[in-house]
Amino acid sequence: MPADAPRLTRNGDAPAHGIVHLGLGAFFRAFGAVYIDELMKAQGGDWGITGVSLKSPGTRDRLAQQGGVFTSVALGPDGRHRRVIGSVIDVRVAPEDPEAVLALMADKRTRLVTLTVTEKGYCHNPATGGIDPDHPDIRHDIETSLPKSAPGFIVRALARRREAGHAPFTVLSCDNLPDNGKLVRGVVTELARAIDPALAKWIIDEGRFPSTMVDRIVPATTADDIAKLTAETGVEDAAPVLHEPFRQWVIEDNFVDGTRPALEMVGVEMVRDVTPFEHMKLRMLNGTHSALAYLGYLAGHETIAETVADPVFSSFVKHLWAHEIIPALTPPQDTDLEDYAETLLARYENPAIRHRTWQIAMDGSQKLPQRILSTMAENHAAGRLSPGLTLAVAAWMRYVGGTDDTGAAIEVKDPLANRLRALSDDAGWPAAKVDALLGVHEIFAPGFAEAHRNDLVAAYASLVENGARGATEKVMTG
Repeated sequence: MPADAPRLTRNGDAPAHGIVHLGLGAFFRAFGAVYIDELMKAQGGDWGITGVSLKSPGTRDRLAQQGGVFTSVALGPDGRHRRVIGSVIDVRVAPEDPEAVLALMADKRTRLVTLTVTEKGYCHNPATGGIDPDHPDIRHDIETSLPKSAPGFIVRALARRREAGHAPFTVLSCDNLPDNGKLVRGVVTELARAIDPALAKWIIDEGRFPSTMVDRIVPATTADDIAKLTAETGVEDAAPVLHEPFRQWVIEDNFVDGTRPALEMVGVEMVRDVTPFEHMKLRMLNGTHSALAYLGYLAGHETIAETVADPVFSSFVKHLWAHEIIPALTPPQDTDLEDYAETLLARYENPAIRHRTWQIAMDGSQKLPQRILSTMAENHAAGRLSPGLTLAVAAWMRYVGGTDDTGAAIEVKDPLANRLRALSDDAGWPAAKVDALLGVHEIFAPGFAEAHRNDLVAAYASLVENGARGATEKVMTG
């Protein structure tokens, strides 16, 4: 890295504010911010994004010296393609000044509030979809007017807009959750009802929460990535994002007063019903990503590309698509699911994308219900078997026990990590471990254990006896 490299800075004026984004991490900057940037460069408009970090100042501190701009790097088999993104105009840190965040969200200029707060950021019960009334942030947000949680900021800001006689902003979730619009609408109205039932009714009547499907693989940026980009450009960017070339954004066209950015001009699909796209992506991409992450991580593979380079795991993921996932899906209009699976495999095999298995394995307690368990439940109801998905769930159970196939300790990152590890440690081997983890009702819905317990015990035992690769091979050979 050049020792005297100048810092990346904004050239020209920043666009006018129009969007608040809660949870400004790498994914949204590599995805939504890129679309918005392209749109404003093509036709102008006041859709500048003010990001809000709900926890730490890291993103703000890295972007502040750059005027909010950063480099987007597409990593393809044909090389690296760079462009500077200018749609982010400011970043606020909510714990430092929640009042300033609320004031901005309540401002009439804010017409759209977008979110990437991950599954755990909705403070809900993944098994039921309802808000978690015992979540400490939710208890705080009911009792205090300056909130901590994403739902709390939305509710309190909407309350201010109602009091001022302003229309609500549209709330657009960009997280990988089924019916994400309905989910955020549900947790917001539940929280509002606990604070002021009249506010909840106004939100239900006047608010809009379109569902979305988002798709782009965005590995975590490393120090080596930053150094390589500086060497390439001669300019230091402390906050670049790296991603695959592929992207897809599907949005339910349901906005307050019809006011929205014309995203169809830059390739976004505006549709009446997102559900078929959501299910396709969550189950075919995210479901197999999680399956490969747990099995690959236990087997010692560092990345998804490395995992599918192993013929056992490549055959396994093809089996999942053909025999366990596609049969449970209704394809979106004009979409061939077999072709989609081929596209996914090519994306997984992209050698330029180092999407680490540990990164995908994070927060599994929040991800399993929509990515894997829902498919297993539908297969069971239809009389179809799910041996591969069962093995993936068993691999998650082994992973949260804190050791890999070699017996080496692994760091488990999950909101329930301590509880899950304690359950696993206190139980026998392996049936009691499976029973203990199936008792975590925030993850496993009533009836799931009765339907799948014996198969999970057998799968867990196979992982112990044969290792992740060997157990996967046994699934493939029947």
